Amino acid sequence: MTKLDCTVTNCFYNDDKSCCKGDIMVEGEEARESGSTCCGSFVEKKSSTAKNSVSQPKKDIEVGCHACHCVHNEDCRCMADKIGIAGTNACQCQETECITFACK
Repeated sequence: MTKLDCTVTNCFYNDDKSCCKGDIMVEGEEARESGSTCCGSFVEKKSSTAKNSVSQPKKDIEVGCHACHCVHNEDCRCMADKIGIAGTNACQCQETECITFACK
C-alpha cells in the first residue's frame, strides 16, 4: 500500500486530503514528466453530488499506474512509499498530476 496525499479538493473522493475511493489509477502511458500524468480516478465534486457516507478516507491506498516510464511503476502498480496527487480546483482528470512521478 502507498501513502497518498491528495490536494485535489474538488474531487468527489477527496476528504481532508485523503481518498475515499479505496484505489486510484495514475494515467500517463507516455509521460516523461509529472505534468503529463493524471489521476484517472478523478470525479469532479459538484454541489448536487451526494457523498457516499459508507466510504472512509484512507491514507494507505492501492495505486495502479499506467505511467510506464516512472521509476515507481512495477507491473502497473505504484511501489512508492508515499505519493502526492495535485490539482487544486481541477474540473477534469487532465488537470491533476502525480507529483511523485520520476522518469526512469
